[in-house]
Amino acid sequence: MDPKHWLKSYPEGVPHEIDPGQYASLTQLLEEAFRKHASRPFSVCMERWMTYRELDELSRALGAWLQGRGLAPGARVAIMLPNVPQFAVAMAAVLRAGYTCVNVNPLYTARELEHQLKDSGAEAIVILENFCHTLEQVIEQTGVQHVVVTGLGDLLGAVYGRWITFAVRHLAKMVPPFRLPLAGGRTVTTLPAAISEGSRRNLASVPQTLDSVAFLQYTGGTTGLSKGAVLTHRNIVAAILQAEAWFTPALARIGDVSRTNGIAALPLYHIFALTLCLLAIRWGAHMTLIPNPRDIGKFVEVLKKRPFHMLPAVNTLFNALLQHPQFRSVDFSQLCVSQAGGMAASEGTARQWRQATGSVMVEGWGMSETCAIGTNNPLNSREFSGTIGLPLPSIDIAIKDDDGRSLPIGQSGEICIRGPNVTPGYYRQPEENAKAFTADGYLRTGDVGMMDERGYTRIVDRKKDMILVSGFNVFPNELENVISLCPGVVECAAIGVADEKQGEAIKVFVVKSDPTLTEEAVASHCRQNLTGYKMPKYIEFRDELPKSNVGKILRRELRAAR
Repeated sequence: MDPKHWLKSYPEGVPHEIDPGQYASLTQLLEEAFRKHASRPFSVCMERWMTYRELDELSRALGAWLQGRGLAPGARVAIMLPNVPQFAVAMAAVLRAGYTCVNVNPLYTARELEHQLKDSGAEAIVILENFCHTLEQVIEQTGVQHVVVTGLGDLLGAVYGRWITFAVRHLAKMVPPFRLPLAGGRTVTTLPAAISEGSRRNLASVPQTLDSVAFLQYTGGTTGLSKGAVLTHRNIVAAILQAEAWFTPALARIGDVSRTNGIAALPLYHIFALTLCLLAIRWGAHMTLIPNPRDIGKFVEVLKKRPFHMLPAVNTLFNALLQHPQFRSVDFSQLCVSQAGGMAASEGTARQWRQATGSVMVEGWGMSETCAIGTNNPLNSREFSGTIGLPLPSIDIAIKDDDGRSLPIGQSGEICIRGPNVTPGYYRQPEENAKAFTADGYLRTGDVGMMDERGYTRIVDRKKDMILVSGFNVFPNELENVISLCPGVVECAAIGVADEKQGEAIKVFVVKSDPTLTEEAVASHCRQNLTGYKMPKYIEFRDELPKSNVGKILRRELRAAR
């Protein structure tokens, strides 16, 4: 069979290959977009707009200020911000100044923050003041010398912005008191002061190539301490061009992709949202920033403000929107792309989403190490496929056994990926890198799957989440997908628990929307849809399931808590 047999399944208008070499660096791509789209809107946040010209000027000034601190080319600068305009300004500033972005989850604990700052070797950080109390606890154990502190309203206009910052500090009391030590020459500067000073300096041009490091993107750390995936300028440019090739045909009815309004509810520090943010910049499109997507009521109100065309989300966020009573009053007539990723999407949620919005939920797959999207279902899909789709342009997918041998079509093994978007390795982790790649250059993903004759891959599960029942492999994703279709179930999670007779037994945690739903009703649904050894032995109802900040259900916490 043709080694790239999936190309025959590509939608019309999607190229087979992309060429990251058309740019010398990611910085060149950004600066080209800023010039080309200067007058267009880049973002709207709390109904305050920012243009590409403003993004250009602010990031140029902040970049010049960073250079004025004497940081060497390639120095790591951490960004600890939610979805506010400051994020794109800081990211573009760091890249244009010749440095490396280290994205940090704003909700990190002190332990997690200390690990990431020390492991990355970050010398500076741009941080929202709401999280400075966490930084205070660890900064003296890290190499951070320069702190740029921003208030929520700093880039939301002179009057409104000051009001927002005041309200957050003094009315909502969302800024815990902090004091950042200044010992050892450490500097603490407000973002407005840094921009003001930087605007009086010139941003020096720093030589960069496609092999320069653009981001250290830390993985979720599900198997221990998080690792920094090295993402080069080539990796990021390739991912942008791959996403552009895949998504552009789906937006044809808009007429001009620069008119696209994409909803940025997933955190921009996460690779999924980050890649789509950079795609929007390439297009000159604008993003609606959602600083707190957990407030579903406010989120829905924002969706009502104006037509939107792209809504990327994880399955749990789609689910939360569907449960809100006002969601069905939103105008979905312009919605072209409902992109699911970050975790397995369930058929039950996809079915409800289609009924509510008229838009097919399209599932993709990727990871930090692949700059988000590695495979995706075609955007012209008419129904939810239950697969993760086809490899994007210039990407190779192979299903391999534990010895690195490629397996035939239809056989299950580890999904391995190779392409210009794939990390060259983890930062300062030679042993991990030796284990992470096969002899022929594929990255081992830890996901178990199989590919069919058309080139579509179906994930069976993560290797580590597999449940072994009497010698049979049971994959939680399959159970969760089946149980999600049971009437009255909002979401669920399955784990293995120790069992004297079977080795492991299956336990399912269920969140229900129908208070009358019983364990027997769930069990009956399972009996109708699952073979005997896949039947859950235990069913437990819960009000909610533990989730990461991105919305992934944390099975490891369920295993630890049981």
